[in-house]
Amino acid sequence: QLQFVESGGGSVQPGGSLTLSCTPSGFSLHYYSMGWWRQGPGKEREAISCLNSVNDGTWYRDSVKGRFTISRDNAVNVVNLQMEDLKPEDTGVYICGAISRGCNEYMTAYGSLGQGTQVTVSS
Repeated sequence: QLQFVESGGGSVQPGGSLTLSCTPSGFSLHYYSMGWWRQGPGKEREAISCLNSVNDGTWYRDSVKGRFTISRDNAVNVVNLQMEDLKPEDTGVYICGAISRGCNEYMTAYGSLGQGTQVTVSS
């Protein structure tokens, strides 16, 4: 089972920034397409971004496009999600995972996703 540890969440004011990190447990991310999902309070989990392992192509949900950037640092084996101009509607638990299929809003992850990291955007 592929397992990851998410970190970097916190509380920020609207317009603020955060960078989330996704670190694997005991294996290399290099060959996996990676994705981020989030689940807001009272909402269903939604895919928000992915990074394709084949050509490093990226996809973003429209609501975060232009504000979020996904990247991979193979030297330290981590995938980051840089989030800028955060809005209250970005509040939620952010979860990363290796993608088994797709790099779009319907992407699926290998196995079960982890606990994630909480992001709260509030004034």
